[in-house]
Amino acid sequence: MKHLKFPSAQTILFIIAGLVTLLTWVVPAGKYDTLSYNTSTDKFTRLSLDEEISLDASQTTLEDLNIKIPIEKFTNGDIYKPINIPGTYNKLESKPQSFYDFVKSPVKGIIEAADIIFLVLIIGGLIGILNKSGAFDAAIGQLAILLKGREPLLIVLVTTLVALGGTTFGFAEETIAFFPILIPVFLAAKYDAIVGVASIFLGSAIGTMCSTINPFSTIIASDAAGINWTTGLYGRVFMLLLCLTVTILYIMRYAKRVKNDPTKSLIYDQREEIANLFAIKDTTNIDFNWRLKLALFVFTSCFIIMIIGVSMLDWWFVEMTTVFLIGSIIIGVIIKISETDFIETFVKGASDLLGVALIIGIARGVTVLMTDGLISDTLLYYASDITNGMNKGIFASALTLIYSALSFFIPSSSGMAVLTMPIMAPLADTVGIGREVVVNTYQYGLGLFYLINPTGLILASLAVAKINFSKWLKFIFPLFIILIIITLLVLAASSYL
Repeated sequence: MKHLKFPSAQTILFIIAGLVTLLTWVVPAGKYDTLSYNTSTDKFTRLSLDEEISLDASQTTLEDLNIKIPIEKFTNGDIYKPINIPGTYNKLESKPQSFYDFVKSPVKGIIEAADIIFLVLIIGGLIGILNKSGAFDAAIGQLAILLKGREPLLIVLVTTLVALGGTTFGFAEETIAFFPILIPVFLAAKYDAIVGVASIFLGSAIGTMCSTINPFSTIIASDAAGINWTTGLYGRVFMLLLCLTVTILYIMRYAKRVKNDPTKSLIYDQREEIANLFAIKDTTNIDFNWRLKLALFVFTSCFIIMIIGVSMLDWWFVEMTTVFLIGSIIIGVIIKISETDFIETFVKGASDLLGVALIIGIARGVTVLMTDGLISDTLLYYASDITNGMNKGIFASALTLIYSALSFFIPSSSGMAVLTMPIMAPLADTVGIGREVVVNTYQYGLGLFYLINPTGLILASLAVAKINFSKWLKFIFPLFIILIIITLLVLAASSYL
């Protein structure tokens, strides 16, 4: 992998979209019937080959459909997306995607991902306004002085705090906001940008992989599997502590090597480019007055309010984006920036993250091709068929790898849960293991591949620091193998407990 050089993130995603387009010509089309709950009518809606059938919203209806989920999970909103109905897979007439569909997919993806794209752009504008004041540069300069001699603590704190967000409420897309903010801090501590990206991205990845009370994966998957989300909780806590410890030690080992000898950095050839990208101004002449301190307080408060809103108030992208927009206006008033300068600075800050926003949209376009080509359910059907007749340990390992493969096509954790759990969970009964093991294979499978999944967030994260995907693969590959081994061993052992 020494001389491996990948093209840009956008090009990689276009290549993947092209391959998925070809897959729609080869993979048979098919679809499961789906079941959803209509709150306005208090009825189930079964969608079968474009035919909508209204059913009583009762436990009897679920039992008749072989869905082992309490009715309350639908009526109280825990399961709010349509779920696949086991045993209803039907082959359909092939719907191969044309070249025209291929070129439209990025546009469709950008439209579908408009919520997160606007969040990224508004955050870019907010950062631009704060940078205009010089408050951010002054704060980073002082933080670097405070951390002198204690730089490894920065890695531990950032990775652990982000992981806590991941394991509790699925802190993932929101981390995009932290890269342009925290990477300069890591550079000031004499690390390289990979250390900053790794601390933030891997913290989120390990946290979500080992989700404990995350409603967007653990809880919704457990509900769809027909078990209480607390089942298997202690095992997931153990995995979180184990994988997080291994990950932090791995990052610190690389960071120490770079700090001792900057030429050991995997992106040493980009040091000037990245230094200019995240340039910290001379802070000696900046008067760190009350206005700048208040601006930083408002900036920090935006993130605290976002976290509280997502974790406790059922907020999502509209509310989060609104918080950052209001925050940028308040900061503009505090630092007394003129209206013209505010607009120009805000737009410039947003444009700095436009490339990241487009990557997110293009990645969503790959999922659009899968859905429109009717091959997602086919891959799920054959994946569930592979595990028939396996023993416990092999079943858990095989299902983890299957989920890793499926996550390439269905990167959404909540989407994967509601689509696959009604199909996969009953397989646990046939091999004599608890359904919580299937929930764990789902989480760990998604989490492992997430570390390198180009249809996930890694390309967007790397784009912030202008790091090539090949450099990331070289950095992450040893840790990737270590985590795979740990996961498969833990799953095999838990299958026999």
